[in-house]
Amino acid sequence: MAKEPTLALKPGDPAPEFTVTATDGSTVRLADLKGHPVILYFYPKDDTPGCTKEACAFRDSYAAFKKKGAVILGVSADSVKSHGKFTEKFKLPFLLLADEDKSIVKAYGAWGEKSFMGRKYEGIHRVTFLIGADGRIQKVWPKVKPEEHAAEVLAEI
Repeated sequence: MAKEPTLALKPGDPAPEFTVTATDGSTVRLADLKGHPVILYFYPKDDTPGCTKEACAFRDSYAAFKKKGAVILGVSADSVKSHGKFTEKFKLPFLLLADEDKSIVKAYGAWGEKSFMGRKYEGIHRVTFLIGADGRIQKVWPKVKPEEHAAEVLAEI
């Protein structure tokens, strides 16, 4: 059973700034997205069962998010190349951010101890932040069910 992360960030807090390379090779800066709600979802690994379900759920609801002016960004420590393959395979219409140095996952508290089959290790927790148009955290989902999560987030915007 995965341990729920202890998150230091809560609604009302300013979202930590970041500048990172995305799937398409572009540079994404959180500051450039002010004025739009941003769904920043952290996931452990490209092309794994739970992560694929979550990404595809966001893909399938993408038009509804876009209609509300929201920007969806997926974050893992995978490389831009890995993100590119994942995006292409599942036709993901949003950007994935390559946080290879784990600076974003650590800034948002999504990095920490996990356990699987009795083995403890450090990794990325599946957690989502809704960042308001003002750049402040609006809502946090510290525990996510991959199949249902996109609908939960959409209902909140």
